[in-house]
Amino acid sequence: MAEAGAGSLHGGDAALPCPPEEQELSQRLRRLYPAVNQEETPLPRSWSPKDKYNYIGLSQGNLRVHYKGHGKNHKDAASVRATHPIPAACGIYYFEVKIVSKGRDGYMGIGLSAQGVNMNRLPGWDKHSYGYHGDDGHSFCSSGTGQPYGPTFTTGDVIGCCVNLINNTCFYTKNGHSLGIAFTDLPSNLYPTVGLQTPGEIVDANFGQQPFVFDIEDYMREWRAKIQSTIKRFPIGDRLGEWQAMLQNMVSSYLVHHGYCSTATAFARVTDTTIQEEQTSIKNRQRIQKLVLAGRVGEAIEATQQLYPGLLEHNPNLLFMLKCRQFVEMVNGTDSEVRCFSARSPRSQDSYPGSPSLSPRHGSSNSHVHSTGADSPTCSNGVMSTKSKQSHSKYPTLSSSSSSSSSSSPSSVNYSESNSTDSTKSQQHSSTSNQETSDSEMEMEAEHYPNGVLENSSTRIMNGTYKHEEILQTDESSMDSCPQRQLCGGNHAATERMIQFGRELQMLSEQLCREYGKNTVHKKMLQDAFSLLAYSDPWNCPVGQQLDPIQREPVCAALNSAILESQNLPKQPPLMLALGQASECLRLMARVGLGSCSFARVDDYLH
Repeated sequence: MAEAGAGSLHGGDAALPCPPEEQELSQRLRRLYPAVNQEETPLPRSWSPKDKYNYIGLSQGNLRVHYKGHGKNHKDAASVRATHPIPAACGIYYFEVKIVSKGRDGYMGIGLSAQGVNMNRLPGWDKHSYGYHGDDGHSFCSSGTGQPYGPTFTTGDVIGCCVNLINNTCFYTKNGHSLGIAFTDLPSNLYPTVGLQTPGEIVDANFGQQPFVFDIEDYMREWRAKIQSTIKRFPIGDRLGEWQAMLQNMVSSYLVHHGYCSTATAFARVTDTTIQEEQTSIKNRQRIQKLVLAGRVGEAIEATQQLYPGLLEHNPNLLFMLKCRQFVEMVNGTDSEVRCFSARSPRSQDSYPGSPSLSPRHGSSNSHVHSTGADSPTCSNGVMSTKSKQSHSKYPTLSSSSSSSSSSSPSSVNYSESNSTDSTKSQQHSSTSNQETSDSEMEMEAEHYPNGVLENSSTRIMNGTYKHEEILQTDESSMDSCPQRQLCGGNHAATERMIQFGRELQMLSEQLCREYGKNTVHKKMLQDAFSLLAYSDPWNCPVGQQLDPIQREPVCAALNSAILESQNLPKQPPLMLALGQASECLRLMARVGLGSCSFARVDDYLH
């Protein structure tokens, strides 16, 4: 078609799509454009009622466009843009338009335009506007004069528009067949656009609401293979040995960081790399991580205090996080502080990793011995005994055995050299039996109690290291003994202990507030934990996700990093830093319009 004149914009009302359709759309868009962060850069989902000429009418969830002007000449042309521009992180973006009715003359244009381009024109007539027109089959590239491109289109045809943000080109499809490249050197931040000019013209858009007629996913696979091939062909040359050594050290440090002791040792032996941390220290961290991941946070706190004295005292934020998690595990019935009140107390979620469905689990009768303060009773297999224990913390004592209360600081403070030295010395005197532990026992997996009974807490740590039998193994016979999940395992004394612990946790929060000022993170953490008590079934409530075992992971990671930092070791393994940097690089590429980032996702190389 020929070109056009000037005009104004007019807004309208948006109709919301029904939830099932919206759900299907979201799933399809996530599959097509996995690299797009839709919170930062939303994808087009419909036409914009606020970014259109007033001769355009919208209906059917703002997906149907009809012409309602006079249609006398090109000055009556009208267009509408989509709600959002095409994000560069798409890499390749595609949408389709079905011609419901060509109307009187079929003067329709389908294409792209930048924000601010005049909507009283068909797409392609103005600068930063691109269109394929149905009446003559011409393509219009920022000009009122078109170029022969493809066939005409009319009622019943489906026209697709594909934007390749990797090479900045665009091609169209007709009824599932590619028509070849229409435009090159496209700018970024273009909006899907459609324009009509004569009465009776009606078109429907498909931004992913329905399967596309054209196989766009096959085209995406081709480009993904091209990008990945480019990455694989990246020249290394004479530095191959240097790169291999660097990667091997990164893998080794990752294994050590997460406590995979035997695997790290085997890897170091094969690759001739050096492990920077003593095996004893690795095993100690491994045991503590296993306790946290099993929901036994109180014991993890106690072990940390004994193996790394002063660590939690210098990290109030970390201590508070651990104590809040311990309270949650008390509700869950998994922390030993409440398990010890019943010889067969049900355990809601003490397996790891656990099912998101939070199915009922029941713990073994081998409850861990726990002291509850100086001269306080402790429980072993449901039998009460007494044991004296001193608390030297400057914060209010949360009288769990595991919490002869230590503290945490608003910011993670490096462990002092003297404490680090003492800790290292104590670890070097590890018992011989621990060093001879088999590889299978050293890995991060559950281990058995000897004779089904755990030893007294005073003998659990010997010369600065844990005995390998220490971690609780599920008593399979108890798994179906009690099908009902109950608060604190359904034990009244345990519930009272949990409430008392909650009061002490509140006191700790107030103490930290006085010393360091208000902390909104602490406040929310405490509110979320206490909110569990407002529901008869905490596992199925708005804040019940806290009880999911997966929520133990960030707590475990924070404690592990703090221990490493206290020993002047990296708090994060270099491999994770490299992955983080690569991910951030891809995000920056997306922000500056480099579409190849969409097919160079880090996740593709982690499987």
